[in-house]
Amino acid sequence: MTTALTLAIIIIAVALVFDFMNGFHDAANSVATVVATQVLTPFQAVLWAAFWNFVSAFSFGTGVAKTVGSGLVDLSFVDPGVILCGLIGAIIWDLITWYFGLPTSSSHALFGGYAGAAIAAAGFRAILVAGWIRIILFIFLAPILGLALAWVLMLAVYWLFKGFSPARMDWYFRKLQLVSAAIFSYSHGTNDAQKTMGIITGVLVTAGFVKTFDVPVWVILSAHAAIALGTMSGGWRIVHTMGGRLTRLKPRLGFCAETAAAISILFSTELHMPVSTTHTVAGAIAGVGSIQRPKAVRWRIATDILWAWVLTIPAAGIVGWLASLVLRPLIPAL
Repeated sequence: MTTALTLAIIIIAVALVFDFMNGFHDAANSVATVVATQVLTPFQAVLWAAFWNFVSAFSFGTGVAKTVGSGLVDLSFVDPGVILCGLIGAIIWDLITWYFGLPTSSSHALFGGYAGAAIAAAGFRAILVAGWIRIILFIFLAPILGLALAWVLMLAVYWLFKGFSPARMDWYFRKLQLVSAAIFSYSHGTNDAQKTMGIITGVLVTAGFVKTFDVPVWVILSAHAAIALGTMSGGWRIVHTMGGRLTRLKPRLGFCAETAAAISILFSTELHMPVSTTHTVAGAIAGVGSIQRPKAVRWRIATDILWAWVLTIPAAGIVGWLASLVLRPLIPAL
């Protein structure tokens, strides 16, 4: 087995570990509301979410994968070592934020780690500024869209069910939340798994195993399987933050939050934009909480989450940069 092939296999394995961590870390996004409203038990919820993560495999093409794999860093400055160090940076940051129960974005950790490793290898000339402008725009746009859609859905629900008692409303929405949880997990799978597809395909291109940036079928299936398995493992520290500490959720609120977040993510996926499912669902949860009364949202928790969002890309970038400085002298193949 050649050195190039061995290194490619190692990096692909690390990418799938990141994908697993993505599902593990972001399981809270998929199940927090449905667990908080006691529609499903935690075990039932993660199985439900994992199933829809995997089902979404062939839904929205591979546009997001191409944005991640070739739209953020100039591939002419990328080698397999850059990708490996970027993945290590993302995984370390995910583990740190999971330990502290912070619902940060695995997606943005990946972007930051990848960029940091590329800068360590080739300087800032490796960064494609136009691609990063779009990413930064959607950092703000996706949660705002999720919040706004949640507001609109809540107003529609209150108008349509104005003659119903809260208990009767929740009887219906406990069932409808199964649908909204499925749609959200579906959207999560199709957007987030594509990020790992982009990284793996980038490895295949830079190592010379494929000539054009076209995602192979085996990459699609393996990425969705890894994220589904990660979701099944769950990330209960973050579930607690998203499902209970940010605001108290009733089934009707959970339905609107999940549906609003799913619409926002699917819209972004259609535009080939990799967005943070964490940011989007947190914005939607804040939206349904604040429509009752502003004090229903624990804004101190929301502020902590916001700071974690702001720090994720630069922090993961620093870890990716440090990983590159440490690993390259130790491993000649890099």
